Amino acid sequence: MLPLQSETPFPKILADLLGLDINEPWVIAVTAVIAAGVIATVLLTMTAVLGIWGKRKITAAFTDRIAVNRHGPYGLLIIPADAVRLLSKELIVPEGVDRPAWDLAPLIIASSALLGFAVIPFGNDLQLADPEIGLAYLFAVASIASLGLLMAGYASNNKFSFLGGLRAVAQNLAYEIPLVITGASVVLFAGSLRLSTIVEVQQQTLVSLGGIAIPSWFAFVNPFAFALFLIANLAEVGRNPFDIPEAPTEIVAGYQTEYSSVYFVLIYLGEFIHIFLGGAIIATIFLGGASGPVLPGVVWFFVKMISVYLFTQWARSAVPRVRIDQLIQIGWKGMLVLSFANLILTAIIVGVVNA
Repeated sequence: MLPLQSETPFPKILADLLGLDINEPWVIAVTAVIAAGVIATVLLTMTAVLGIWGKRKITAAFTDRIAVNRHGPYGLLIIPADAVRLLSKELIVPEGVDRPAWDLAPLIIASSALLGFAVIPFGNDLQLADPEIGLAYLFAVASIASLGLLMAGYASNNKFSFLGGLRAVAQNLAYEIPLVITGASVVLFAGSLRLSTIVEVQQQTLVSLGGIAIPSWFAFVNPFAFALFLIANLAEVGRNPFDIPEAPTEIVAGYQTEYSSVYFVLIYLGEFIHIFLGGAIIATIFLGGASGPVLPGVVWFFVKMISVYLFTQWARSAVPRVRIDQLIQIGWKGMLVLSFANLILTAIIVGVVNA
């Protein structure tokens, strides 16, 4: 059996650096808050750079256009300029909204993704918590965003918003099940829901070619599951061809049509943090987590996570949107069947190998 790591590795490192006893309850609380603040700051900085500036640059590169280049070097000052512009706008509350639900929806959308990073192993013990049900926890908290999307659409008192909320729920139901079932195939290989164990299993050598060791990343062990998970993740984060809940040519902006100012910022923030969370999950369960040569593990982890982000941006620029009926058919008649077939095949292979 593989050794299990501490359930609070990152807070424990902070406690050791400060010369404190991690067994004291107040020390656990303080170091956990500090560690969570560090992780949140890194993620919010990434969102500011890759969401405000990087998205425009990447899309321009894919579509052969010129992106922001007037505000500061390489257009980087567009980040504070956009932040000031959006946060200084008036928060307009439409008539007839269901105010409690309308107010809570942006907070739920943004916070659900941040909660997921609590169990992500960034490398070198940079993990806020490492529970035995880590992967199940990830899927559970990520799915909370569906509630926020439905609340935003219903509470806005706008037919386009309502349609966007309904589309979001229909889409997430159709693709979360294949996502979870495909993740379960990884659990069969690893024998654990603990994320540190899943990463550790992938450190073994799959095959050696010419003196070069190919690691047992589950993307290599089961590329079919990797492809299924990538496609389902596109639907979960609302990227083409699955951006139906906010399709601008059909329903203005969907569930977020009536939001402005800081509420729009929270929804925008939640959208990109969910993309990063999807990339973090893929990097952890399919791409070996923080493993890699020469560079520190945390660097490799962010390289893999950002690579998934670049893939989603490529899909946004290159893949045409499908209709809502096509989306549902792909999810229920295609992805669901294929994910179950992958799970059964994986179970047979694991059973034969362990026999």
